[in-house]
Parts: sequence; C-alpha cells; structure tokens
Amino acid sequence: MTKSLFTFFTAIFSIGLLAQNKTDYWQQHVDYTMAVNMDVKTFQYTGTQTLVYTNNSPDELKRVYFHLYFNAFQPGSEMDIRLQNIADPDDRMTTPDKKSRIASLTESEQGYLHAISLTQDGSKVSFSEEGTVLVVDLAKPIASGAKSTFNMEFKGQVPLQIRRSGRNSEEGVALSMSQWYPKLAEYDFEGWHADPYIAREFQGVWGDFDVKLTIDKEYTVGGTGYLQNADEIGHGYETPGTKIKKQKGKTLTWHFKAPMVHDFMWAADPDYIHDVQQVPNGPVLHFLYKDDPKILENWKNLQPKTIEAMEFFSNNIGKYPYDQYSVIQGGDGGMEYAMSTLITGNRKFGSLVGVMAHELAHSWFQHILATNESKHEWMDEGFTSFISKLCMTEIMDFDKENPFESTYKGYRNLALSGKEQPQTTHADRYALNFAYGISAYSKGSIFLSQLGYVIGQDKLMQTIRTYYDEFKFKHPVPNDVKRVAEKISGIELDWYLTDWTQTTNTIDYGIKEVSTTENSTKVTLERVGLMPMPLDILVVYNDGSKETFYAPLRIMRGEKENPYEGIERTVLEDWPWAYPTYDFEISKPMSSIQAIVIDPSQLMADVNLENNVWQAE
Repeated sequence: MTKSLFTFFTAIFSIGLLAQNKTDYWQQHVDYTMAVNMDVKTFQYTGTQTLVYTNNSPDELKRVYFHLYFNAFQPGSEMDIRLQNIADPDDRMTTPDKKSRIASLTESEQGYLHAISLTQDGSKVSFSEEGTVLVVDLAKPIASGAKSTFNMEFKGQVPLQIRRSGRNSEEGVALSMSQWYPKLAEYDFEGWHADPYIAREFQGVWGDFDVKLTIDKEYTVGGTGYLQNADEIGHGYETPGTKIKKQKGKTLTWHFKAPMVHDFMWAADPDYIHDVQQVPNGPVLHFLYKDDPKILENWKNLQPKTIEAMEFFSNNIGKYPYDQYSVIQGGDGGMEYAMSTLITGNRKFGSLVGVMAHELAHSWFQHILATNESKHEWMDEGFTSFISKLCMTEIMDFDKENPFESTYKGYRNLALSGKEQPQTTHADRYALNFAYGISAYSKGSIFLSQLGYVIGQDKLMQTIRTYYDEFKFKHPVPNDVKRVAEKISGIELDWYLTDWTQTTNTIDYGIKEVSTTENSTKVTLERVGLMPMPLDILVVYNDGSKETFYAPLRIMRGEKENPYEGIERTVLEDWPWAYPTYDFEISKPMSSIQAIVIDPSQLMADVNLENNVWQAE
C-alpha cells in the first residue's frame, strides 16, 4: 500500500454464484495464427486463421462457436433492433433525433465478417451463421484433454465507426480494429458462452496470438502484442539508430506476437504520431495519436502520467506482466484490449488522463483477471472504477477527502429510482443503459470501497493483491474475490456478496432515539433497509473529544480492527440482522454530547443519510 494511499484511507475517517476456486479448476486454451490483408480503399479484408484448440474441460465437445462481431453493424441485426427499442439509446449510436445509425448504413458502410471455408483437422465441418455467432458442428468430437486444429478462410468489411470498432471516426482515425476476427467462444464450468453481440461486453479464451497484417505502407499500426519485424517496418518501432531500408511495393506486412492474452486489437492511420516511453523497471509504452495541433500538447503531457499510472497499478494490484502497452487514439470513447487501449483524443487534459487511467486499469481487471463481462460486468468495470479513482487522486493531486463521493451519489440515484436490477442481470438484459452503467461502474466500485468499510482498508488492499496473485490469467467469478476477502479478514462475507450483487436490497440504518438514563445516554438504532451491515458510530462531545462504538453484524462471525487511529473504540455486542432495533449506552450524560453519527467515513452505501446523524438541540 503506498504511503499516500494509506494517508487517504486514514484521512477519510473524519466527521467533516458457484465457487470456482477449487483444486479442480480448469480453463480452455487456444492458439491463433492469422494472416490478414487489408484494403484501405474499400475497407475490406481477407484472412486465414489456423486455430489450435485445447479442450482442458472434463467434457467431450461436439460443437464449437465463433463470434463474428462485425455482423452486428447491419440493418436489422440484434444490435440495431435493440437500439431501436431501448428507452435510452446510446448517443454515439443514434442520430440527433434518436434514430439508429445502424439502420441507415449503406451496403458499403456496413460491417460484416464471414467464414468462407472451415476445416477441423483437415476435414470439412458443417457451419452456419446466426447473426454474430458462427455455429460449427464438428466433424469429430474433441475429447477431454485433446487438441483440435481449425483452418479457416474469412473475409470482412470494416463498418463506419459507430461502436468501439470501425473506420473513419469523428476524430479522423482511419481504422479502429477491435472485435475484427472470428473469435472462438468461451467454454467453461458453466458451459458455452456464445452470446450474440447486442450491446456490450466480451469474454475470450486464453491463448497465444501470431498475427501478420498486410496494409498500405503509409499506415502506422499499433495495438496488441510485440512487433517481430520492427527493424524492417520502422514507423517508430525500430531499434534506435537503425536505418530502415526502403520497401518495394505499396504494402508492408506487420508481424505481431502476443503470448497469453484473450483478445487482439489493432489500429492504423497514415497520420499517427508514434512516441515511445520506458516505464522504469516496467514495460515500454507506445503512444499513437493524430498529428493534430489541437491535441499535441495534451498527448505529450499524457505520457509521464501514464508512467505514473502504470507504476500505481503495479504497486497496488500486482506487477504488470507484459513488456509493452499501447495507448492509441481511436474508437468512440475508451475501451480496453490486451496490452492496449483505444481512447478518443480530443479531450481536456484531465479527461484524457482519466480515460487513460480507467482503460489501463482494465489491463488488470479484465485482461489479466479475465471475468465473464457479460455475466459479471461489475467485477471488471466496478473494480476498474475503484482503483482508477484512487490512481487519479494520487497522480493528479486531487484534494478530496472521499474520491468516491460521486460514485455513491450515482448509486443512490439508481437505488431510489425504482429502476435498479440486480447485478446478476446479464449485461445485455438491463432495461435501461442508465441502470446498466450505474450498476456496473458505480455499484461495482462500491462493492470494493464498502468492503473496505466492512473488513478494514488494509485488509481490502491485501485482498486485492492476493486476488490478483491467485487468479491472474484465469477466469475468476464473484465467489472467488469473496473467498479471498474472507481468508484475509477472517470475516464471513456470504451475506455481503448475496445481498449486494444478487438483490436490490438497500442499506438504511438510522438513529431512532437518543434518551437520558441516570448518568448515561441510551441510543436506539434502527434497521430500515433489508441489507445487513455492521455499524461504526462516532460520538462527538461538547469539549471536542470523540469516541467510536462498533456494532458487529452477528453473521460476520468476526470483527474488523479499529479504523480510527487515536480514537478510543468500544466494541458492542453483535447485532443479529432480524432485530429491527438495537440499543447501546454511552457512559456520559446526554447533555455532554454534541453529535452522534452513523458511519462518519460515508463508505457504507446507506440510501438515506438524513437519519444517520443526531445533533443536540
């Protein structure tokens, strides 16, 4: 834990699913070898793919599925129809009058991705397209522990930039190539996850990528992986001092390798500036951005901040395991990929740093800790939001007692709106984008910040580091992070995971009554909401002195350490959840008390703060 982070966590305290962490854990493995030719005039491309699939599951597989994401960008696709029917469609995907941009795409503007031929171990297989999913009936079942090699020819067309991927973005980036290749769907202990591409979120199989990309030689390329032929390609990748030989012909073939990743993204533009920075004892950073005078200063200043952010995350989560990371102008906002990100570049400096920090944090919470984003989107978006808030507070010198204040405000707005759905809701199945966004980002972030309130901030940061160490390069599920927190803290937390993520139960505790007994004061607390929580209660006296009382929750079967250094704490009897009220005594007269406050840290997501404070009249 960094000194400044520890200082934040102490300064803040002022009155101002199925278990998968078993020994029989398994996951599939896939190795891609691809060669792609891109025509920058038509935005069409052809490719070959050799895919070696290792079935580490205990099951025999008779069918496999591939994602064909670019098929979403066609009129009448599921993405288009959903866009036309959701009450609050994404502004990036709609016209000013809220009509679907996909619905009006011309044939040359649409996206597509099609398998032309496909064999398994040399035998032809039967396959069919169902929107954005290719269904493949195998020529021969893949036995448990066996490998099978698929050879595919495919063709695609890059859609006009609408969502994440595309060509000719509003900022003039030629090619943002994410979700561009036929990608094998994930099979895990729950079965196949061959979700159609309707709105958001992805999952992939861990493996190694070997990609050769042939493209117009004027284009600079960046993205996932290590460039194998840098001294032939140039474009800023060459070894310093190397003289690049003039290439014959109109194209160059870029050769990338990416070990142990679950996705591969690239972007290309003829006007990219390419800067390189070295993180001390860390990876090489590549920055690719448009040669636009309006953004040059911000993109230069972004580079040392990216180094600081990389060091922050490596120190507080775990060491970044790859040797490179690329920050690339492109896409339609900010989106994380293996060893890289696409971010829009025409931003104020603070916003540019913020989007970089968020997407970089995803390198840990999604591209190293590879959760199923469609089912547990709050684990990657929420955990990323939590750690990137702390990062921004440090590297931008934000003077905030509680950097999560806006996060809690957003959650309360959702919780009190009547439109909240449980976090177990599939990412595509939220009735509103508003509800999805706050549930995934804000409520997901609060899962961690509030966990720190429950088990202690030092135990929270230890939990995060241990979670990373135990589950990096795996596919953790919610129960995994809960079990790590239980082992670190010695506190039972099933109630916390259940109520916070699987229900819309809210937290609402209040000070019901304060009354005088002989030489003491009786305080009656009440539980109004259904979700249980332990309580920190701060008492401030007229002479300025303070003390705290701690009411543990019985089902926790444990207690956190005193979070308020230098303030005396009294540990009260456990509060059994079923009891709606709880009494305790302060051994001083009521006349000496200035105020009583439930949760002075405001890290407990109580939906009604008005009944959390009692003040003497």
